[in-house]
Amino acid sequence: MKATLLLFSGLGLSLLLDGCSPTSMGSFIMEKAAEARIGKSMTDELEDGLHVILCGAGGPMPDPKRSGPCVAVIAGETLVTIDAGSGGSRNLAAMQFPLGEISAQLLTHFHSDHIDGLGEMAMMRWVNNANTSPLPVYGPQGVENIVNGFNLSYGADAIYRNAHHTDVVAPLSGKGMTAQPFSIPAEGELLTVFEKDGLKISTFTVDHEPVHPAVGYRFDYEGRSVVISGDTAKSANLERFSQGVDLLVHEALNREMVGIMEAAAKKNSVKTLEKIFFDITDYHASPVEVAEIAQTAKAGHLMYYHIVPALVAPGMESLYLKGVSEIYDGPVTLGKDGSMISLPADNQDIFSDELL
Repeated sequence: MKATLLLFSGLGLSLLLDGCSPTSMGSFIMEKAAEARIGKSMTDELEDGLHVILCGAGGPMPDPKRSGPCVAVIAGETLVTIDAGSGGSRNLAAMQFPLGEISAQLLTHFHSDHIDGLGEMAMMRWVNNANTSPLPVYGPQGVENIVNGFNLSYGADAIYRNAHHTDVVAPLSGKGMTAQPFSIPAEGELLTVFEKDGLKISTFTVDHEPVHPAVGYRFDYEGRSVVISGDTAKSANLERFSQGVDLLVHEALNREMVGIMEAAAKKNSVKTLEKIFFDITDYHASPVEVAEIAQTAKAGHLMYYHIVPALVAPGMESLYLKGVSEIYDGPVTLGKDGSMISLPADNQDIFSDELL
């Protein structure tokens, strides 16, 4: 994508130097960009293996580099998404991943920042491929209420789209979502919830009390493995199922940084924020605690996501990761929207890239 934009910038500059008007230049660039992008899929460029893409690397706090929590996993030709934070579906579209080919949406828990983009994800999946069956949404018991609520909210929208675009784009049989609930696994239990074309997705319980249920997911495909934590405090159960994993994708909250924000809220007499900043530190893992999990589990690569607080000023990324390199001796990615880790099938290679 970056190379494409540079190419079009160069073409536009040449036209401008040749005396072309800005309007004509814009038209030319748009035409070439549309021809280069429409109908193209990023998945066509990926070799067989497991690929993990952050469509949203942030938490509830606004961060220009990190949208609401959302992860896409591609295994061979199978695409699934985990959580659907605000902006996630648009980021996937910007990276040219085929939303219409999403096989399953998984939810880790029902906090608002993990589900607030779910309606848009389902709608875009529907109309991008004229899907004739709804989006399957997998989650712990209770997911039925989430799905029913979004289906009700988007009910009128579905009628409008079918009336305008007809079945060629929006067949009514494909609107909305269907809930695929599963029982909460007991501590120490790994429950398989989805299998397709060699991809196995299993779930396990995590510790996000008082939020319950809350789960993480493990992905296994062609000799490669990934664990995605969801929201959780440091969890022995997660560590158990991360043993030897190629990639650990884990949330983290830096308590020192949140403490600075809490102190500022107290100083400025903003009681609600002071209370929020105090409360959120006890049900998330810290970056150092995550590094301890990765080191003990011997994870091949560690990628942070659901990053709290927002990292918006120089030096904040270093402060966020302070102490991590002293604990974990493997490679670390501080995730942002567009971060991708690729695990080619049946070998030990690990590659990273930035797509946005």
